[in-house]
Amino acid sequence: MKKPELSLYNKVALITGAAGGIGEAIVNLFGAAGARLFINGTQEEKLKALSDRLTVKGVEHSYKAIDITAPGAPQSLVDAVIDKMGTLDILVNCAGINRPERSEDVTEKNWDDIYNINVRALFFVSQAAGRLMIEKRQGKIINMSSQAGGVALPLRAAYCSSKGAVDQITRTLAYEWAEYNVQVNAVAPTFVETPLTRGMLEDEAFRSFVIGSIPAGRMATPEEVAYATLFLATDVANIITGHILLVDGGWTIK
Repeated sequence: MKKPELSLYNKVALITGAAGGIGEAIVNLFGAAGARLFINGTQEEKLKALSDRLTVKGVEHSYKAIDITAPGAPQSLVDAVIDKMGTLDILVNCAGINRPERSEDVTEKNWDDIYNINVRALFFVSQAAGRLMIEKRQGKIINMSSQAGGVALPLRAAYCSSKGAVDQITRTLAYEWAEYNVQVNAVAPTFVETPLTRGMLEDEAFRSFVIGSIPAGRMATPEEVAYATLFLATDVANIITGHILLVDGGWTIK
């Protein structure tokens, strides 16, 4: 019997939001699993530092700093992947933002900023990648959602609704593209302590609320989210599509 393994050997994976806490954990794990990586973010210096670390580890990769909310940027990013790597097998949409605000204080700009990156850019990068995958009749797309797509959280009307939209985009693309052997899934973590969340978790009352809401009694780690993403990216998950994989320590079962 063949030894079971989660391998991405020689697969080309595009990861957006690659320099964030969860994004970098996915980058590192995918690289260790044998993937050839193309990493994306908006900050050149952070991508260069991550690229240097990947070079030390011997991971084949390239990168492009580009704001995927800009007009035409999603297609430009996918074109860059093809130009550098020759193909694209896996897309991980990890770019996203969360700006906690009372609903009565949310501005149109902040609402639009959250939706532009969490929803609009995610869809159009998926569209650009999906066209290629449909032509190849093979591919994987994994969207970074959140438990917030299915449960209400205080101060997060824009964020929660954006992640609900991510879940529905995931299901719709999975339904449309299943006939082309393109699997589209999402990973939905609970709170993870990263640079994005560190500020809000410094509020002891909020931190206590978070921990008290998770039956497992702790937050998820970036590596745990990365392993869930890796599973969905491998061939062992080829029959799974349209699924929202919760990594939430039980928050949503209550």
